[in-house]
Parts: sequence; C-alpha cells; structure tokens
Amino acid sequence: MPHIVGLEEVSETDLPLVGGKASKLGELVRRGLPIPPGIVVTTELYQDFVDGTDLRTEIPAALAEVDAADPKSVERASQRIRSAFEGSEFPSAMRTEIVAALEAYVAQNDVIFSAVRSSATAEDLEEASFAGLQDTYLNVRGTEAVLRDIRRCWGSLFTPRVLVYRARKGFDHSKVRLAVLIMKMVNSTASGILFTRDPNSGENHMIIEAGWGLGELIVGGEVTPDHYVVDGATLKVVHKKISEQSVRLVRNPDGGNVREPVPESDRAREKLPDDALHRLVSLARLIESHYRRPMDIEWCMDGTTLYIVQARPLTALPPPPAVPPGAAAPRSAPETDPEGLLLKGLGAAPGVAAGKVRLLLNVQENSALQAGEVLVSTMTTPDMVPAMARSAAIVTDEGGMTCHAAIVSRELGIPCVVGTRTATKVLHDGQEVSVEGKMGAVYAGLGRGQKKAAAPVAAVAADHSSVPVTATRILVNVSVPEKAAEYAQLPVQGVGLLRIEFIFTAHVREHPLYLIQQGRGKELVQRLADGIAQVCRAFHPRPVIVRTSDFKTNEYSGMPGGKEFEPPEENPMIGWRGCSRYISPEYRPAFLLELEAIHKVRTEMGLRNAHVMLPFVRNTWELEQIAEMFQEKGLRRSRDFKLYLMAEVPSTVLLAREFSKHCDGFSIGSNDLTQLVLGADRDSETLARLGYFDERDPAVLRAIELLIDGAHAEGRTVGICGQGPSVYPEFAEFLVRAGIDSISLNADTVVSTTRAIAALEQKMKLDGLRKA
Repeated sequence: MPHIVGLEEVSETDLPLVGGKASKLGELVRRGLPIPPGIVVTTELYQDFVDGTDLRTEIPAALAEVDAADPKSVERASQRIRSAFEGSEFPSAMRTEIVAALEAYVAQNDVIFSAVRSSATAEDLEEASFAGLQDTYLNVRGTEAVLRDIRRCWGSLFTPRVLVYRARKGFDHSKVRLAVLIMKMVNSTASGILFTRDPNSGENHMIIEAGWGLGELIVGGEVTPDHYVVDGATLKVVHKKISEQSVRLVRNPDGGNVREPVPESDRAREKLPDDALHRLVSLARLIESHYRRPMDIEWCMDGTTLYIVQARPLTALPPPPAVPPGAAAPRSAPETDPEGLLLKGLGAAPGVAAGKVRLLLNVQENSALQAGEVLVSTMTTPDMVPAMARSAAIVTDEGGMTCHAAIVSRELGIPCVVGTRTATKVLHDGQEVSVEGKMGAVYAGLGRGQKKAAAPVAAVAADHSSVPVTATRILVNVSVPEKAAEYAQLPVQGVGLLRIEFIFTAHVREHPLYLIQQGRGKELVQRLADGIAQVCRAFHPRPVIVRTSDFKTNEYSGMPGGKEFEPPEENPMIGWRGCSRYISPEYRPAFLLELEAIHKVRTEMGLRNAHVMLPFVRNTWELEQIAEMFQEKGLRRSRDFKLYLMAEVPSTVLLAREFSKHCDGFSIGSNDLTQLVLGADRDSETLARLGYFDERDPAVLRAIELLIDGAHAEGRTVGICGQGPSVYPEFAEFLVRAGIDSISLNADTVVSTTRAIAALEQKMKLDGLRKA
C-alpha cells in the first residue's frame, strides 16, 4: 500500500487509505471541480510510524488507563499520547520519502503555503462527521513545519473530545487511523460554509454563510457572517442578510495566521457578489447530485476565484415537511436513523407506497415477489415486467429518468425510485419500507405509505364525462395486457403503443430462438397472439398499434435460453436492435413468428383493429426487406391495416419524405430521439441530473418540426408515444402547435393532459379568429 498519493489519484473507495476528507475531495477533483492541488500522507504511513516508534506500546498503555466516568483520566491519556507523537522523530527512510514527495508537490504546483489537514478513516461519514474534532493547520510554510504538523495531526486523533465522541459513536480506538492531507493554501479573501439542505428544518433550501478572510472566525462564532437562503429547486435567493464585519483572519507572511481590522470600506459590504453566489450554488448542486445526499460544504475565494475545500454529508438532518401543517404522518425508523431516510435517488414515477422488500437480482427470482411487495433490483429489465406489475413500488441501484424501470413504472402507475446506487446493499428481504416516488426517497417503516395515494386509473376513467373532445387524437400506452380492460375505460381513441416485448416477458418468458430450437414455434405464436388479442378485445373497435419487439442484446440475453443467441455488445442501446435484428439471418425466423402471431389475431381471431409499428428504423433499404417478410405472412398495407414507423433515429427525421413512401405514418419515440439528437445516454443518471437529457431541448424540438413538416408533405400522419407529453405539459403544448396528429399518453395522465390540450386548441382557435 502506498505511503503518499496525489489527491487527484484517490476516490471514495480509498477511504481506508486516505480518510474521509481526502477521499471525498479526491472524488470531486475527478469530477473537475475547483479543488486546490494536494498530496495525502496515507494511513499506511501513519501505521508504519506508530509501529516503528515507541507509540506502538504507548498508545494502548495510555488508553488502558481511561475510565469513561472520569474525565480527568481521558485528559491524562490524551496528553500522554499527543506528547508521544510530537516527541517522536520520523525514521530516516520515512523522512526521506516524505520530504521527496513534498518537494515534488511544491515544485509542480508553485506552493509556498500549505494547509495540513487531518483525514481520519472515521471522519466525514454520513452517521458521524467528526467535524472540527481533529486538527488542521493553515498557512504552513517550509518543509520542517509541514513535518511537525503531520505529527500534530496524528496526535489530534487522541484529543479528549475525539476520544469521547468516538466512544459515543461506537468506534474502536485501536482501529481508527489517520491520514494527513497537504493542500496548496488558498489566500482567502472570503470564505464560508454551505448546507445544501436547511439543517434546522430539512427543507429544500441551501443555506450559505460568508465572511471576510479565513473561515475559522465564522466556525468559532467570533464574527456574524452574511447569510443567504437559496431555493433548492429554482436556485433563486429567497433571503439575504448582510452583516458588518470588523475583524478578519488572514495569512501571516512568515507562516500561520494573523488577525487584522477589516478596512472601513469593506465592513458592511456584501462578501459574495451575485455571480460568485451563483457559481457557488451551482457547484453545490453538482456535489449533492454526485453524493446523492445533503452535503455540508466549505468554500473559499481568492479574489474572484472560487474553491471547494471540504465536502461531507450533512448529519443530524431533520425530515422535511411531508404533510400540511397540523397534519401528522406516522412513520417508524430504526434507532440509528431517527429521520427514517434510508436511500435517496431519482424520483422516476410519482406516488407513495409501502411494503416488504423483495430483492430480485435476476429474472429467475421473479416468482419470489409477492403482490404488494417492494421490488428492489440493480436495474429492471423487460423480463421483470410481470413482477413489476405485482409490486407496490420499485427501487433500483442504477438508471435515469428514462430507464426501463422509470418508463414501465410510470405506465403502470407504480411509485419508482431509480439510481440510488446502493439499494441492493442497504435493503434486505422482508424489511418494511415506504417509497416516495416523486421525492426519490425510501424510508424505514410502513408509516409514510399510509398516506393517500393517487387515484387508480379505473377510478379516474369512471369520472371522465366532462373530458372535452380534442382535434388531436388522444391514445394510451399499454405495457402489459392485464391492464388493457382497465385502460380501455379511459377517454382515448385507441392504443398508441403496445410493446410486444412486454408480452414476450409476461406471456412467453423464454427467448424466441430458444423456443424455435426446441421445436416450440407454434407455442410462441399462440402465446403472443393471446397477449395481443387481450388488448385488442378490450379496445375493439378502436385501433391498437402493436410495436414489434425492440429487445436489446443485454435484455434478450437475460431471458431463459437467451445467452446462446445474444452476442456481447459494448453499447446495446445503438446495437443489434429493432429492424436490424429482423433482417439478420440469425433472428429472421423469430420475427416471422411475430408477424404470424399478428396475422393470427387479425384473421383467425377477427380482431382487425391490430396494426403494426416498426421500432428503431435506420434505413429505407431495410424496410424493403421487411415488406417482403410481411407479404410472406399475409400482411399487406391497406385501408384497415396500417404500418407505422418509430421516429427515433435522426435519419428518419432528415429523410422523412423518403421514409414516408414505406409507411402510413410515424410515431415519435421521444426518449431515443432525444438521446440520439443530443448524444446523451438516456440511462445515464449523471447526465440526467446535469440536465443533458431533455425532450424540450431546442435541437429535439427542431427535429420534431422537421419530421412533421416532411411527413405531412407526403400525406402521412405523425404521433408521439414517448414519455415527454406525459411528463411535461409544455412539451405537449409544443406538439399541438407544431401540428402533431396524435399523442399517446401514460394512463394516469390521460384526463389531465386531454383537458390541457383541449384548452390549448380552443385558445389557438380564438387567436386565429382574432387575427382574421
């Protein structure tokens, strides 16, 4: 294990080696945040120093004399150990190693003054911050002074307050080690702290305090800092209080710190100009997004240059208001976490639910999930849909707002939290939890799940007598056939998207090529036909647009029998999927059986309201080959059999008029179109948090306009079946103004979005009359 490492080399996984403070700052260096350069004297060197000097016996001997009920015994032990650290010299080889590393760090970063800071392995943790309990030395100048302060930092691991705090928190003194972080010292003209959540109320407000000079006077309560409150959602300043400051702590040119009066002209002046405050708040949001928890951040400025010098979890945070004033929401929580918050992630589907946890780490475990349990997985896949439909809520380690779990849960009306990173490690089978989908939070106990949940789709559908008629056709997305009868009660004109791959996972449950290999092709056709027919019967005579399978290789390989037929791909999202799969010799037999099932539904079962849509179309020449396969199975475009194309790949947008010759219309897949126009992975939680993935981006809106114009010029219709209109009302408004022919919505948003569209159409009509 290394004795000394660069700060840029470490991350949170190195906590046992570099301690909490250094591990978190190293993580932020990797994210490109403004952190001063530095090196870390690791816990390995600390342990070698202890083992190579009299400290090896001195520390346990002193601790053995501590009586927890006798404060004086704690002080005596502390003084004995700290004196031993400060009086022990570095072994020759160790000293040479440290000096060489210091000289390289100084030369590479033009360092004159350094900050020598403790970084313990039991520090800056979510359950215990140890904030300010171990020593830090600022504006240290010269190699000998740094060597002295390294030993002093090590000794601060055994101050009386640290010994007491560590015992109270249950940390074993003998197992805690301390690294030392040596950073280039910022000549701070202003500094302060920032809490990304209000530490008093838990509300989504950022609290910032700022003062002149070094921040020690603020921490020590010797000056009253400027105080800012920033709304965590809008990032607008909602409160500001500027305080007068007459004294500040600044650098002594000979090393160390010195107090000096603040110039009269600066005493009542604001410490953080608006542009600096905005930059600081933006950095804080990035840090909180990275760590997925409220953070306590220390910052400083040298002139106009801003630096982050510490970031640790905000501990002892009260729960945010969850109910209106005067109403009490029962909740239970483990003794170790009085707030009850177990996990935070992205709120992917709204709603509140509670139940017992069921970990599903692969599709073979689907049957273990009982109705009403909370499904917890690394990430869901299409073959988990049957289990998802039975669950009360869904929680995943990975994923963004448009991942599989997010899309399906929104369509099923099930609360969902994605991208928690550690759900499968933190939660365990049988544990009782409450899931708040909108807030992206998982709490201990069932109490929060007792809140009133959103009305089921059936209840909403029963009360749609007042829903207005719209010129824009309103359709609904259906994920699983079992929901069809319920969704058919909604005021919609049909199904805009029935994903056949979900019928595969719910009714077939085995890889199609595996079934063909086993001589079970007819069984596959019958199961697919039964699933499709269940939806078509429920909506008859309204049209049902069946999208043929769009499995990706990583999804298909997880199905029973799938590994043999699915090649490994580095990027399945733009790999062997959609139409490219159908025309390949390997998969062609399976696609022909899909078409046979659709033909069976339309002819033998008499459900001629079934139509087809092809996903992930890239070229017109692949459509020519697929048209021959349609004819082979007796399917021909006509008045009562329409063929639609998913507009997901930019080529269909740019060549809309050419593609129109091969179809009756288009349906925009807003998720895929957005990721391919913007080059933003739809499953990337990081890009989602940073705002890169957004259907409302001007480039995506322009692509949609191009498609509508090109298709309409050839007499073809354009609809949309992605998540955008269901999530963003302003996106739905844009589509109507752009001339979209139909919008297919998630079931739980049909009534509200229809009313909004009707109001918009009425406004457009009135605007037209006024202009006329």
